Parts: sequence; structure tokens; C-alpha cells
Amino acid sequence: MRPLYLAIGIVVLVAVIVDIIWTTLWVDGGSGPLSGRLTTGVWRGLRVSSGDHPKVLSIAGPLILVLTLAMWIGLIWIGWTFLFAGDETALVSTQTGAHADWTGRLYYVAYTMFTNGNGDYSPATGTWEIASSFTTATGMALVTLGVSYILTVLGAVSEKRAFANSVTGLGERSEAFVRAGWTDEEFRGLDLPVESLASDLSHLADQHKAYPILHYYHSERGKRASAMAVPIFDEALTLFRHGVAEDAQLDPALVENARSSTDSYLDTLETAFIEPADEVPPPPDLDRLRGEGIPTVDDDEFEDALKDLTQRRRSLLGVVRADAWHWPSIGGRESVSTTDGDDLGNSPQ
Repeated sequence: MRPLYLAIGIVVLVAVIVDIIWTTLWVDGGSGPLSGRLTTGVWRGLRVSSGDHPKVLSIAGPLILVLTLAMWIGLIWIGWTFLFAGDETALVSTQTGAHADWTGRLYYVAYTMFTNGNGDYSPATGTWEIASSFTTATGMALVTLGVSYILTVLGAVSEKRAFANSVTGLGERSEAFVRAGWTDEEFRGLDLPVESLASDLSHLADQHKAYPILHYYHSERGKRASAMAVPIFDEALTLFRHGVAEDAQLDPALVENARSSTDSYLDTLETAFIEPADEVPPPPDLDRLRGEGIPTVDDDEFEDALKDLTQRRRSLLGVVRADAWHWPSIGGRESVSTTDGDDLGNSPQ
């Protein structure tokens, strides 16, 4: 017996099985210890190597997904190979009667994981026959969980982009979102969209908590990026709650319920190792609302309200920067600016 090889095999198998179950089945757990670090490492590497090029970052999500599955397969393969290496006599060639070497063990584990074997090697004892059965079981379980994980993630990616489109369809900056429902005397027609977007964002937050890899599915266009849509939506809610005069505000209960959806989304950032920004982003521009005849509070009152939201707005800025975007500017154009000459439709180069 080779106790060291047995120990290595057991440790590797336990680590990867825990990571798979943690990532695919534990809804509140986020990514597992191994896959979580792989995810952030690949994302940061792509950002550094590409200079935040949108085309390169757009492949980050699919690349991370493929590498995660490859890591799981590779570690299970290695783990079982070391386990079988713990006993030199564990596997025997059916043609020569010789004990399997490292190549033979790798070969045996590979086809045992995904098939019933081809008979080139066979377990020498009942103990290793049982081990072989578990090898096949882990391979089949990996395939099942892997396919389910992929389908769930891809479905969630479509939903997060649909949410972004819904938000930016109403306005590509928070002031434009607020003005979208103003009818010269009151806000009309915004209650249902705000309620619907709040529900979608709450669902999106649950998905991001369960599958943090969603944070790394980068859209080439800001209009389809949830990392831009969430701050736009929440800043619009801030305007509804603290920027618009009290007699013209949306239903406060509706606004607070929508803000709780943003809170749920911000709670997912820790699972993706996304930190709040060091500084506070620029405030929304009340003059843009006043220009449309929307009654607002005075600037000092609004500034005082924003001070109480400092940590929240720093977290929102952290979301934007973590996805390689810039905060919506308060410059002269209506669209959200990323770099000079670029609007919300383009990622910073």
C-alpha cells in the first residue's frame, strides 16, 4: 500500500466533490472555494491582459464556465488516479496480467468515469471493484450536474440582459428614467414598470447569489449590462424618494420595496469578491428634472439625503467598475457616458 497516494487521492476527491455540490446545489453558498477563486482569477487576468477590451471581456463568462467544468473533470480524474495508485496491485491488465502503471491508471479512470469500461484493465479485488463503481458514479453525477448548471446559468444570463434592456429602455441615466413617466402634472404609468423591474431585480439577485459566475458575463453594450442598469434604476429610485418634491412623488411603499430589491442584489457582491469603491460617485442632476417642470427638493436637502446613502452608492460604483464600466456621467449628453465620445452602448476601451 502507498498511504501517501491514498491520502492525496482522498483529499483531492473530497475537495472537488465539495466544490461541485457547493457551486451547483447550495443556493445560498455562491461559488465553491475552488471555482470561486478560478472565476475571479480568470476575470482579473482578462482585464489586465486586454486592457478592459469589451470583445475580450465578453468571452469571460463562457470561458470561466468551460474552465470550471474542465477543472472539475481534471480533479476528479486526478483524485481517482491517485486513489488507485495507493495500491500497486489495484488494477491488472486483462491481456498481460501486469499491474497498471501511471498511464494505465489514468486510462482506466478516464474510461471508467464516463463508460462501463472496455476491459483492458480490471480491478484486482472486491474493494477496488467497489471503488470503480464509485468512479463511474462520480463521472455520471458530474455530467448531470454540469449540464444542469450550464443550462441554469445561460438562462439567467438571458434574464439579466432582459432586465438591463427594460431599465435602459426607460432611460439611459437616472434622470431620464424619472422623466419618462412625467406628464406635466404628475407621474403616470411608472408604477407598473417600477414594480415589475423590482420583481425582476429581486429574482436576479437570487440568481447572482446562487451563481456568482453571472457577475462575469460581460455585455459589449452598456444597454444590455445589468451592472449599468442596477445603478441607473437605484439612482432613479433615490430621485423618486429624495429628489422629487413630496407632493409629486411615486407611492413611497412602491419605491421602498424596489430599493429592497437593490439591497438584495448588493448583498450578492461578497460572493463575487466585489468591493465598494473608495469614493462616492457623482450625484444625479436635479436641474435635468427641473428643466422638464418636475418639482424637486432644494439642492441642500438632496445633498443631505445622499450623505445617508454614501455606502450604498459606493457599492453601486463598485458594481460598475467591477464590470469594467464607468459611472453614468452628469455631462451634457443624455446618454450614459463611458469615455469621451462613447455612450452607454460602448464599453470603455
